[in-house]
Amino acid sequence: MSALDGLPPLRDVIATHELRAKKNLGQNFLLDLNLTARIARIAGDLSKTDVIEVGPGPGGLTRGLLAEGARKVLAIEKDSRCLPALAQIAAHYPGRLEVLEGDALKIDPLEYLEQPIAICANLPYNVGTELLIRWLTPEDWPPFWSSLTLMFQKEVAERITAQPGSKAYGRLAILTQWRADARIALTLPPEAFTPPPKVSSAVVHLTALPEPRFPADLKTLERVVAAAFNQRRKMLRASLKGLSPQIEEHLTAAGIAPTDRAEQIPLENFCALARSLKSA
Repeated sequence: MSALDGLPPLRDVIATHELRAKKNLGQNFLLDLNLTARIARIAGDLSKTDVIEVGPGPGGLTRGLLAEGARKVLAIEKDSRCLPALAQIAAHYPGRLEVLEGDALKIDPLEYLEQPIAICANLPYNVGTELLIRWLTPEDWPPFWSSLTLMFQKEVAERITAQPGSKAYGRLAILTQWRADARIALTLPPEAFTPPPKVSSAVVHLTALPEPRFPADLKTLERVVAAAFNQRRKMLRASLKGLSPQIEEHLTAAGIAPTDRAEQIPLENFCALARSLKSA
């Protein structure tokens, strides 16, 4: 892509700006511009969409998003060392890249963007799951974003897309699949990154549903799921007894056997249990 966008190869950018990846920032840079363009394409047609990118680093995915036609990219970067490299990209794409220095957990990006909005990011490993849960659990739904295209450790990606009965199935799968369609779109080996992480990575694409898949109160569902999976080896009548003195009656009303364990229960039944508890 260096020939396509007229900017230097990423290895040269990293050398010029001395951008050694920092472990404490969860940084692993993806330097293959063919791969970053491929990830940008997974996000779909972005020509009429503003895109939030968290942790752009030297700008590999940023360049992919812009070259693939994103209307605008808002890049949120905590590491000030990366700002000169991102400024070079912004100058190359006038008016289409805005860079905010700061912590994505503390920045409200909406004042800088226009709908529709997508999020596409190679998320820093140390905040990726927390950001995903925030994006999935606003009080109001549908959310401000239409889709999420996110890089995670492969193990986390498998937890997001897991089905009942699997060891990976848990809180993350339920909160995701309650409000979104999710699929693993791409798997990458450690050697695709600099420095190579110890595990493989995967890109997950999520599309927001117009409304949750089954009716339930968010806070009640979160409480039920957290209690169920915090003690996932226990029968639900034991792991959930703190939620209600009549927990066995609520389980039965939701079509759940009190002797079942959390990983056996489909999303629909967890939502039914949340409704039963909320009505009580």
